[in-house]
Amino acid sequence: MKTALARALVCLATLASAVAAQAPAPRSGFAPDRLARIDSAFQRAVDEKEIMGAVALVLRDGQPVYEKAFGWADREAGRRMTTDALFRIASQSKALTSVAVMQLVEEGKISLSDPASRFIPVFAKTTVATRTDTGRAIVPARRQITIHDLLTHTAGISYGTDAVVAPLYEAKTLGPAAGWGWYFADKDEPICTSIERLATLPFVAQPGEKFVYGYNTDILGCVVERASGMPLDRYLETRITGPLGMKDTHFFVPTADRNRLSAVYMNTDSGIARAPEGSRGQGAYVEGPRRAFSGGAGLVSTARDYGRFLQALLDGGALGGARVLGPKTVALMTTNQTGTLFSQTGRGFGLGFELQLTPGADGHPESVGTFSWGGAYGSQYEVDPRERLVLVYMVQQLPSRSTLGARFPMLVYQALVGPAR
Repeated sequence: MKTALARALVCLATLASAVAAQAPAPRSGFAPDRLARIDSAFQRAVDEKEIMGAVALVLRDGQPVYEKAFGWADREAGRRMTTDALFRIASQSKALTSVAVMQLVEEGKISLSDPASRFIPVFAKTTVATRTDTGRAIVPARRQITIHDLLTHTAGISYGTDAVVAPLYEAKTLGPAAGWGWYFADKDEPICTSIERLATLPFVAQPGEKFVYGYNTDILGCVVERASGMPLDRYLETRITGPLGMKDTHFFVPTADRNRLSAVYMNTDSGIARAPEGSRGQGAYVEGPRRAFSGGAGLVSTARDYGRFLQALLDGGALGGARVLGPKTVALMTTNQTGTLFSQTGRGFGLGFELQLTPGADGHPESVGTFSWGGAYGSQYEVDPRERLVLVYMVQQLPSRSTLGARFPMLVYQALVGPAR
């Protein structure tokens, strides 16, 4: 009798193990114990003073799978990081400006083949600087720069910090005079005034010949203003952030929310220190003139707000009944437009986004079709249409030696064990 009972118990245990092995993944498709590895990695980065603080957000099918804050928003003020903290998102602003451009393309007010000079006449004749044995030569551009060139960063326009042009840019309060070139928050002039001055300076490559990261999207911000007849801040609020319910996304921090803005920190040889005031640190996002709306690097936002924007793109251009783009337009923006100019290792660039073109490109676990980018303060995002995922990593560190942002996607994907149901 005891032997029979023992055999029965063994059979039940074996059956239970088999059932457990075949048990369905959690409804989100993520294993909770594996998601906990994100906690460990982020907390370790804080404890080891790799970062001061950060927010991580993962959405699947629009639902939060993971959302946590770590460390400090402002250590000196005694403020812990919270999930609704405001961040300077720098070049993550480019995605919103690119969407704004494509809205006007959909309306027939802009064409991708239009020369920039249609909206900013001084761009009709631009120049290119090249190095020579005696220093520098400036020659005419072989053709006009187009809207498509600007969206794909193939116009030959840098941030003016290249040695061959830096002194010329600095003399016009651009390039080295604007931090690392992309900073506009302290300028007491409309963005189009700055951009018209930029057009008189030489660029660093002929249009269409190279991928050159620079002022392209700031030029597009001026194009949006000229084509729509609205300042860029009002355009984005009216056409994108307002309809999508992005209540915390602005070019400058509302006075009432100044205590939600994360401080900027920097890595030094002796650890982490608070970054200085000015263009290479805290910036004028609270007390600035509030006149220069930088479409390339000027916005502040939260992880949740930016996640809403990305979810709208993932869902074909609409969220919560508000449509900001048509599905075909989103598909066009997330299709490689640059051949191998951006990368020859399985990655490409669309109309505003980096793209994963081949499985495992550069060691990345994301699906083919994933689109992404980031910002100078260390923040980054990814959208994986195949897995229906949105990843947002927010941090404020400049300059940074942290590798946490690069590790974050793997920390997410290793926890993905099944489809969402």
